[in-house]
Amino acid sequence: MDLDAYVAEHGGEWRRLEQLTGRRKLDVAEVDELVGLYQRTATHLSALRSRAPEPALVGRLSHLVLAARARITGRPRPSWAAVGRFLLGDLPAALYRAWPWWCAVATGFSALTAFLIWFVAGHPDTAAAFIGAEAARQLVDSGFAGYYTEFTAPTFAFHLWTHNAWLAAQCLAAGVLVVPVFWLLWQNALNIGVVGGVMISYGRADVFFGMITPHGLLELTGIYVAAGVGLRTAWAWIAPPEHLSRGRAVAEAGRSAIVVAAGLVGLFAVSALLEAFVTPAPLPVAVRVGIGATVWLAFLAYALLLGGRAVRAGRGT
Repeated sequence: MDLDAYVAEHGGEWRRLEQLTGRRKLDVAEVDELVGLYQRTATHLSALRSRAPEPALVGRLSHLVLAARARITGRPRPSWAAVGRFLLGDLPAALYRAWPWWCAVATGFSALTAFLIWFVAGHPDTAAAFIGAEAARQLVDSGFAGYYTEFTAPTFAFHLWTHNAWLAAQCLAAGVLVVPVFWLLWQNALNIGVVGGVMISYGRADVFFGMITPHGLLELTGIYVAAGVGLRTAWAWIAPPEHLSRGRAVAEAGRSAIVVAAGLVGLFAVSALLEAFVTPAPLPVAVRVGIGATVWLAFLAYALLLGGRAVRAGRGT
């Protein structure tokens, strides 16, 4: 093949295809022309690849053919309707379908956390065994409250967001293995139990609950949701419904888990904003707790009330 002659013969068609591909609007005749040029250029590209594989020209035509194909088939564009369907249908439905799991996790590990707080508060020597007497005094004097003001609020919020999202991702991903989820939940319960018990044993229960409640209600619920959905996926593998194969059951539970994972990104962004901006704010405790409780109740209404309606409408997996 004489490459220069080939380019001279078809170069005009390629330039015209490039011109049509780049236009914002095309009339009917131009659309027909675009399709015809796309087909011929694709044939030219195939011939060049097999008979004269000149890298620069092949690369140029490959890019042109792909761009023309995208123009013909239509470029996918973000749709606010799709976002609305996700937020008002798919996500609440997925949360609702898994609610027995995450509510059970929340109940069990909230009870365990409360027991650890009570036990450590009633046995101060236990705190010393966990973190040391000096560390316990430092925690009470300045460490606990200072944690929320150590960094600037935007930096602190971003750190919290990524940390909690990573913890939730671990719960979701490791759910099928079961044991890692319970280990992560135990570590979380132990941390809160020891800190809460130390604060209470030193007479600082008001500081502990006044600072952990505004963000903790939503943040812990997000962790429990991730763990519950992860365990639901495991149960789909252990005991799939009679009408589904094990693989199909896990696939459906996995799709639901992916939807929840996307939603938890937003939940943890909200909880991070609460922890960074509301928890340390110079507001009365009742106001800060009220803000956190309102956001938490709004999430529960979203998951259970809107989610129930979405499921009855046939949304979700």
